[in-house]
Amino acid sequence: MFGLFKKFKDGFSKTVSAIAAKTHGLFGGRKIDASSLDELEEALITADFGVETTAEILAEVKAAYKADAALRGQQAAAIGAAVLKRVLAGSEGVLAPAATAPTVIAMIGVNGSGKTTTAAKLGWRLKQDGKTVTLAACDTFRAAAVEQLKTWATRLELEIIASHTGADSAAVAFDAWQAAKSRGRDYLIVDTAGRLHTKSNLMEELAKIRRVLQKHDATAPQHRWLVVDGSLGSNSIEQAKVFHQSFGLTGLVVTKLDGTSRGGALVGIWRQLKIPIYFLGLGEKAEDLQPFSVENYAKAVFGLE
Repeated sequence: MFGLFKKFKDGFSKTVSAIAAKTHGLFGGRKIDASSLDELEEALITADFGVETTAEILAEVKAAYKADAALRGQQAAAIGAAVLKRVLAGSEGVLAPAATAPTVIAMIGVNGSGKTTTAAKLGWRLKQDGKTVTLAACDTFRAAAVEQLKTWATRLELEIIASHTGADSAAVAFDAWQAAKSRGRDYLIVDTAGRLHTKSNLMEELAKIRRVLQKHDATAPQHRWLVVDGSLGSNSIEQAKVFHQSFGLTGLVVTKLDGTSRGGALVGIWRQLKIPIYFLGLGEKAEDLQPFSVENYAKAVFGLE
């Protein structure tokens, strides 16, 4: 458990540093005062926690300060973490297998979100858990996407079904499902397109993959996860809304959180859409894709041990 928390702590170091820089060590041993409360508000807004969550945290810190003028920074941090845990209650996604194998996870997201690498890292994590996995390289529109997934599959020793760039993505999905089924695989992870070179609609392309998979299994894909770049901050909320309306998302993976000071954005996504968060991308390595933990997230962003 300690090792997992360290991943979160290291992954959110930029967000913690940004909050600490704004508050001049507020979360250390120093006593709270009126100016430090203003600094805290600015820090939380800058880290993209959103107006609503920021207001809730400030209200509780101010109430505690009013009750105890000797309130110190670490106590304020603990209050902030407690508010986050309350706001994020129920947000942890738990991956459940389908009634019949393979369980299909469609990875959705715009180019640059880390979708393809996340698909491979997820496959590796499931493999570490003793599951059998097939990857489907269905992002056939982006140059090098197929090769990128093949490279990761080779590195992580994962099975992959792929075709050439420009191939029909739904046909690849169809073949991949058949292969995964005939080989008795537990999971099929489908990497989908992030944009199209033509004027055809991306959402229609995703719907086509879904229709083809449902010819095999009416419930597939059982999991439809949007991979969002955490450094986009609150802008990722609008992106999530569009995909959710078109594709009915069942989960989120938030990536690149190790490289941003805007680690509060996932709170806003949860508050607005109530889509469970399954994994966080906290680094480049396969093991840096970590299951989302409310407890570890709340403690990590406020610099608590």
